[in-house]
Amino acid sequence: MTELSVSLYCVTQAVALLVAANGAPVLVNKMLSKRWAWPVDNRLTLSDGHRLFGNSKTWRGLCSAVFFTTLVAVLCGLEPLTGALFGALAMTGDLLASFIKRRMSRTESSRARGLDTVPESLLPILLLKEPLALSLIDIVLVVAIFFLIEELVSPVLYRLHIRKRPY
Repeated sequence: MTELSVSLYCVTQAVALLVAANGAPVLVNKMLSKRWAWPVDNRLTLSDGHRLFGNSKTWRGLCSAVFFTTLVAVLCGLEPLTGALFGALAMTGDLLASFIKRRMSRTESSRARGLDTVPESLLPILLLKEPLALSLIDIVLVVAIFFLIEELVSPVLYRLHIRKRPY
């Protein structure tokens, strides 16, 4: 394999892991509705009057992201631990984005272009760049591809009644 094809393979693996980590909670929510949807923040409201994360960030979503990302990692020939860590880090980035949006007084599940995709994609690929064999250029490419996927696929998922909002 050439260096370019290895790089593209690694980028594709990382994007697949991101799609699994971020798609799993959406699909599980569609299947289970409100069952087992316990909020990660236990409904904690901070002194600014806003929730820590909000109702849409659940333990069920976090666990499904870690589980499905681990499964995709194994299918891609990666270590299961790499997949589990990737899922946990992606959800940590997602929680960080929700925390920031709540502090900005943004409503739950509101759109914040960039903030909705960059932390959840950048955190796992930066911290796991070595096991994923990603270069700096690969990392930028993965974040850009994930951003484009979110921008293009979310409206389709909304029309299919899988997502609650078109973003």
